[in-house]
Amino acid sequence: MSPRCILAMLGSLALVACGSSNIADLEEYVRKVKEREPRPIKPLPEIKRIDTFVFVSKGRRNPFVLDAVGPAPGMVSGPGISPNIIRRKEELERFPLDSLSMVGTLEQGETVWGLIRTPEGTLAHVSVGNHMGKNYGEIIRITEAKIDLTEIVPDGGGKWRERKASIALSQ
Repeated sequence: MSPRCILAMLGSLALVACGSSNIADLEEYVRKVKEREPRPIKPLPEIKRIDTFVFVSKGRRNPFVLDAVGPAPGMVSGPGISPNIIRRKEELERFPLDSLSMVGTLEQGETVWGLIRTPEGTLAHVSVGNHMGKNYGEIIRITEAKIDLTEIVPDGGGKWRERKASIALSQ
């Protein structure tokens, strides 16, 4: 016989031995609880009435429409601004912009590349005109200290806005 079988049999015997004990004290307790006089149930608390408020939009800004407020500083809005959704996405557009970090630059003649580290730890090189980030960010300038982008973000009213962003060289 295996040790597991022996332990199982000993456990079963212990349970059988416990089952034959006197449970008169438990039965006595149950009988006493059933004989108790039932207590009254506390009444439900009174529900306070809350006055209703009717929103009258006359003379007020609609809080659900961003167009009622002018564009935020650093944003440009216009009818011709929209992302090119037909364009094939680049590798760095899989990541949010704040998860990417600039780790350096490379120069060869007139060409400057930015070196970007992804959250996965891989290193990518980018140049002016490349895209990165989830908001259709297009690189417009690369310096030794930072990479400047123009992102296209929705404004909530079915239109799009341009927003300036940058990734600074991480130390």
